Amino acid sequence: MKPILISVVFVALAACTGLRPGPDAFVSAERAISLAEQAGGDEFAPVEMRFAREKLESARLGMEKQKYEVAMYLVEQSEINAELAIEKSRTGESRRRVNEQRKSNKELEARLQETFGDEFK
Repeated sequence: MKPILISVVFVALAACTGLRPGPDAFVSAERAISLAEQAGGDEFAPVEMRFAREKLESARLGMEKQKYEVAMYLVEQSEINAELAIEKSRTGESRRRVNEQRKSNKELEARLQETFGDEFK
């Protein structure tokens, strides 16, 4: 009876710990962070980049401590923050281009005004 009870306890404990994720569990978040870096995330979305990196590092620590569910949650959060950084970077880059175009338009308008005076209006 005692060996059966011990076996049941070990099975119950094993069920509580969850299954260890595969070695590629971090790949999607690492790829998202890399893409965010390439998109200019460190310039346009530094907070999101920091969160993405911190959560990925926390996920690695969670894996070491066998907190697999928490680790996978943090991996997902890391990926989400990296994707947000990508979108903020795209928006920031678009804003930069719009501002440059506005500046160029104002310079052109000033030159036309100088050349043609009131006829330009």
